[in-house]
Amino acid sequence: MQPRTVALVALLVVAAVAPTAGLAAAQADDASSVQESCSFPYSATDATGTEVTLEEDPERVVTLNPSAAQTMWEIGARDEVVGVSQYASYLEGADGKANVSGESGPSVERVLAADPDLVLVPNSTYGLAEDRIEQIRDQGVPVFVFGAGTSLEYVANKTERIGRLTGNCEGGQRTADDIRESVSLMREVLADEEKPVGLNVFYGYTSGENTFIGDVMTTAGLRNGAAEAGISGFGQINDETVVEMNPAWIVAPEGAPIPDNDAYRSTTAIREDNVVRVDENNLQQAAPRSVDAAETVMRSVHPEAFEEYRSMKQQSNETETTVEMTVETTGSTGQPTDAATTEETGTGAPGFGVAASVVALLGASLLARRR
Repeated sequence: MQPRTVALVALLVVAAVAPTAGLAAAQADDASSVQESCSFPYSATDATGTEVTLEEDPERVVTLNPSAAQTMWEIGARDEVVGVSQYASYLEGADGKANVSGESGPSVERVLAADPDLVLVPNSTYGLAEDRIEQIRDQGVPVFVFGAGTSLEYVANKTERIGRLTGNCEGGQRTADDIRESVSLMREVLADEEKPVGLNVFYGYTSGENTFIGDVMTTAGLRNGAAEAGISGFGQINDETVVEMNPAWIVAPEGAPIPDNDAYRSTTAIREDNVVRVDENNLQQAAPRSVDAAETVMRSVHPEAFEEYRSMKQQSNETETTVEMTVETTGSTGQPTDAATTEETGTGAPGFGVAASVVALLGASLLARRR
């Protein structure tokens, strides 16, 4: 096993065991309240129960885990990131950011040297290095710790929260809405499909109940065999359970070996070569690209439903593009307006009347297609 993979597995496992027991399983982020205003000062309570106050819009953000970094990239705020962990190197442009990783966790010295206005800390990092996180906090640097990811809805809420914390509310909301829409469409087209049993496997561990990877699988049209077997969180799975479960599909990160023994060879998944390999950066991180992981699984398990989903998604995107073009070229009364006027009125007002009409017409068409 490669050192990078060992560490990533450790982060996932730590997310579900004793060191993080004091963290909220998933923060109760109210999407509407998060996006009410993007002004500062802004205060929010993190998963440790600490009230974090940001006096000004942070311009220098350090992310201590690749999931937080990926989220910043996806909401269009990568330029504000000044420090990332070594495991975020897969992100385009990450090599131009300071590496704040140290031995067995973040380096306090490197984090402080990046002069951050805000440090984003996923729960796995806090569980591995609570003392270091508190040292950073003791220097007066705002630190926000997230709870454990349990679902794709949690990922959407976390995305909104990061957008609000960093003053990127529009990007956070847009990305979160896209996550929710994708999940909704997948579930819609899969509603009447038979759901075979699936098993997530990575180096002797699996994703049980209350895990975002489990939700990725069920959203993609599988039953989570580990959850049905009574496994909660990220836990080990033995061969006897695998035999009893007899998964029809196995979902694993790219590069992770599938055990080559009698137990696994007896399963329908191995006998029929039903193994779905998913990009580890999409599957293993509670971040926006986990939707891509669900799409990868769905494409293999339910190819016809996936094509229907993709068509609906494309039509929805075309609708959104049409509405955006309408908003850019009309005012609230439907009259043409210049860019300055649109900017001054904010994101909710320009072109509302015309945009609503466009949404209604195209929405009716989309609904008819779905039926």
